Amino acid sequence: MNLPLNTSANPADPIANARYNMIEQQIRPWNVLDPQVLDLLAVVRREDFVPAAYRSMAFMDIEVPLAGEPEQALRDGRCMLAPRLEARMLQDLQVRPTDRVLEIGAGSGYMAALLGHCAQSVTTLEIDPTLADMARQNLQNAGLANVSVRVADGAQDPLVEGPFDVIVLSGSVAELPSALLGQLRDGGRLGAIVGHDPVMRFTIVRRTGDRYESTAPWDTTAPRLQHFPEPSGFSF
Repeated sequence: MNLPLNTSANPADPIANARYNMIEQQIRPWNVLDPQVLDLLAVVRREDFVPAAYRSMAFMDIEVPLAGEPEQALRDGRCMLAPRLEARMLQDLQVRPTDRVLEIGAGSGYMAALLGHCAQSVTTLEIDPTLADMARQNLQNAGLANVSVRVADGAQDPLVEGPFDVIVLSGSVAELPSALLGQLRDGGRLGAIVGHDPVMRFTIVRRTGDRYESTAPWDTTAPRLQHFPEPSGFSF
């Protein structure tokens, strides 16, 4: 990933200034210090992946609704994650130029765009056809020819493209999805926000042969991805 770095503030350019503030005030304080990730955030135009009605929210430290009534969109997971979450996930998964990546939950395509700059190829699944069309158009406009968008339910539909070096869930789940773990190559990593409100944990699972080792380096919360199992938590 060789991208031009332009992270300086520019008071004459409100968009550039907002992007600079996002990186310096939200993302760096969240221990995102990898210079390649910071370079990427400076040049991938997040505002181009936000619906026009919410363009003013592009650089805020919040989830951005993508379609329909805003509160319902957030409840249904039809949103962009907060910028610091996307940046920290990208950094911690250490995506390499030779990696084949699967994303569950394309949304507007922004995370897929970040991944596409780092990886050999990205397949991103989106359960909502309207959002899939949005993501496809946004990625095309951004010139990401190595990212493909497919309308699919990442919790239930077969994954004919696997196995993968990296799997990213752009939303939360109650428990690690065993079917997706089975799609990891030897040496592969899966990253998911796992658990229940008010505290979830970003969990990374690494496959080594037949072994799966997990770490949970930080806490957060995020809207649910649809149709993944939701255990009741009760036992008898």
